Amino acid sequence: MPSHSSNPGGASRVRRRALLGTVALAVLVALAGLAAYLTRDGRNPSESPGPPTSSPTASTPVAPPSETPAPHGHPHALPVPPKTHDPIAYGKAAAAALWSYDTRAYTQPELQAALREWLTTEAKYADRASVDKAVPSSVLWKEMAANGQFATAKVHEGHFPNAFTRALQEDPGAITQAYVYAVTVSGKQSIAWNGSPEGGAESRVTTLAVQCRPDHPCALVGVMPAVSP
Repeated sequence: MPSHSSNPGGASRVRRRALLGTVALAVLVALAGLAAYLTRDGRNPSESPGPPTSSPTASTPVAPPSETPAPHGHPHALPVPPKTHDPIAYGKAAAAALWSYDTRAYTQPELQAALREWLTTEAKYADRASVDKAVPSSVLWKEMAANGQFATAKVHEGHFPNAFTRALQEDPGAITQAYVYAVTVSGKQSIAWNGSPEGGAESRVTTLAVQCRPDHPCALVGVMPAVSP
């Protein structure tokens, strides 16, 4: 899905974007930056991190908003975040939600508001701008709606990036400050519109930051500006 909407951000938003960007810069340096951010206040972790319910290479089944393109005349519902403590499962569901839309079923503001519900309620970590950019702009949405355009997503796989796994192994306590995990998801986005029920499809891959505290279901932190393998 194209990224069209943008909002000017303050200093805090710039810091959050810097956090997301460090994960995608390059291998070890990237995740070393993330670990530094998570422990930036210099506080000692009060507990050791519990192992995620998925292994770094697991492909946990999830129910994304749309597995296959729906027939014309059957709009899709707005995406609702799952209740899970598994960062990989949540990342896969979030990627599917970000890659899906249906101009026949709801408005651009409604989709944007629904996706914001996936974000963590901890304002210092939530990068709302990166999620908003996953939604077509209001102008483009109007043009797409005139053609009844919609997109669906099928997730193939999700995993922790290699650099994240290594950084966590080297400093397991780093995660206990914010419990933010990097999750890379691959899949396919299919697009269709009036008069073209088959439409077209393209492969998609993205790296997300997902927060999964032990005492709270996972939530989205943001979309990283580049993919971390």
